[in-house]
Amino acid sequence: MIESLHSPHIARVKALLGSRGKKERREGGVFIAEGLQFLREAAKENASPRIQTLYLTAAGRLKIASEKIDITAFEAVDVSDTVMAGMGETVTPQGILAICEMPLWEIEDIVIAENSKYVYLHEIQDPGNAGTILRSADAMGFSGLITSANSVDIYSPKVVRASAGSLWHLPVYERVELTELISKWPNDSIYALTADGDKSLVDINPQAPSLWIFGNEARGIEGLASLRNVTTVHIPMTGNAESLNLASAVAITLFRVSSASK
Repeated sequence: MIESLHSPHIARVKALLGSRGKKERREGGVFIAEGLQFLREAAKENASPRIQTLYLTAAGRLKIASEKIDITAFEAVDVSDTVMAGMGETVTPQGILAICEMPLWEIEDIVIAENSKYVYLHEIQDPGNAGTILRSADAMGFSGLITSANSVDIYSPKVVRASAGSLWHLPVYERVELTELISKWPNDSIYALTADGDKSLVDINPQAPSLWIFGNEARGIEGLASLRNVTTVHIPMTGNAESLNLASAVAITLFRVSSASK
């Protein structure tokens, strides 16, 4: 049982969460996940990302036992409630925290099959948006999520929390250039959501495989006019709101795509 706040375990976790966390995560190839929800997915056979070290309080162990989650394959380290509070970022820790290994997904690994549907995020900055979009893509049966350079770190604690376990369901391909992705796409079913898109979302009947591009919260998609074979799409709104939050707009779009492809 680790009870000291000066433990090197705490120092390692805090380094992955602190102001230099992104650099530490990238250099070490690991990230932090907290709570029971992620563990349900991470404990499944052949799950990815893999847990490297699992930290548990007594209360955390009781939660795991009540859910009948098998953690025998992991290195589990018991810590006090004080140590867990010092490690994590959540206001009310569940007593479950892990260092997880980042999967190494490359653009060459993207499988574009007949029924593929992918989300591409262009310079998305808000971690809550990114995590929620990942969760929506998972719920709507999409094949994976792709991000551009200068997008939010998918393995930041806020994105991991907002994804609610979906990070263990979908591959995420980071720092992919949109022009490179479009050049390898096998058809012209490439769509970009914009406020003034040429076509209404309700009139779109996407033919798989399809690629759906969503832009920065403030700037949208820069250089869109120069991209070939991209159809711009808008969401028709009959109410009084001028715009939608990005995550909400993406969720509406992905539902429409999913229902149209059935």
